[in-house]
Amino acid sequence: MVVEIWMWASVLVFILAMLLVDLFAHRKAHEISFKEAAVWSTVWVVTGVAFGAIVWSTFGAEYGQQYFAGFLIEKSLAVDNVFIWAIIFASLAVPRKYQHRVLFLGVIGALIFRGIFIAAGAAILESFAWVLYVFAAFLIFTGFQMLRKRSEHDDPSNSAFFKWFSRRVPSTNEYHGQKLFVRKNGALLATPLFLVLVLIEFTDIIFAVDSIPAIFAVTSEPFIVFTANAFAILGLRAMYFLLADLMPRFVYLKLGLSLVLIWVGIKMGLHDLVKVPTLISLGVIVAILTIAIVASFAATRNGAIQSSERTAVGE
Repeated sequence: MVVEIWMWASVLVFILAMLLVDLFAHRKAHEISFKEAAVWSTVWVVTGVAFGAIVWSTFGAEYGQQYFAGFLIEKSLAVDNVFIWAIIFASLAVPRKYQHRVLFLGVIGALIFRGIFIAAGAAILESFAWVLYVFAAFLIFTGFQMLRKRSEHDDPSNSAFFKWFSRRVPSTNEYHGQKLFVRKNGALLATPLFLVLVLIEFTDIIFAVDSIPAIFAVTSEPFIVFTANAFAILGLRAMYFLLADLMPRFVYLKLGLSLVLIWVGIKMGLHDLVKVPTLISLGVIVAILTIAIVASFAATRNGAIQSSERTAVGE
């Protein structure tokens, strides 16, 4: 796959333009309504799918399928981010009208960090092909760990990192609109919103450790890895506001995500022995996630969620 410099530049310019449009549309702090979240979610999904169609028509069906497989993996794994965001916002009492701004900044940071991780991962795989087996083992291990702890969602605000960071950064306990820093008595202080932003970036780095190897299981092309990540991440803010009130109903989603990680890990580990067509791999991922979502809504259709399932969503 030969990707010209102008193609990379065009994608980056387009992403920047979309971010500026999003920032302008949400320049004033306000609570995001379900309708607004639904509209923006549709915009981001359509944008991601449309880019996949461009990849398909430009580079061929195989690369198009790789993009959609990667996009779906990243989008589904990112849902677990949404659960963690809900826990962070509730734990630190972040007003709903300020949540979009901190998520917007968090997504920009996520794009930068993931770009670095993808470049590093591609360089490592180029020089040391055996690292694929390490990635495969890690994904299978992570999948089984997620399967074992599917009823748990730790509160990042109780993590050692957050406590350490909070002690070392002069801060105020009061929110000051959408400001990350304020000056009081000549001293520059971080607001709680800045601490929330740091925590969101920290958790995204942790999630990237899982998601980046997972997408390398379906493609080794840096262009596809980055764009699938980028277009999946760009819609996360809208997805959060769209799904925030439905979180308790996704009781089997983590089970589905764990099976996806195990599947892509096995596929990656056996790539020298068995070449699984990308279309079949994509079909397996779609089937797992569809069953998990349908089963979740079926199990909670009457509002009856078992106590263990309530724990899984942080209730």
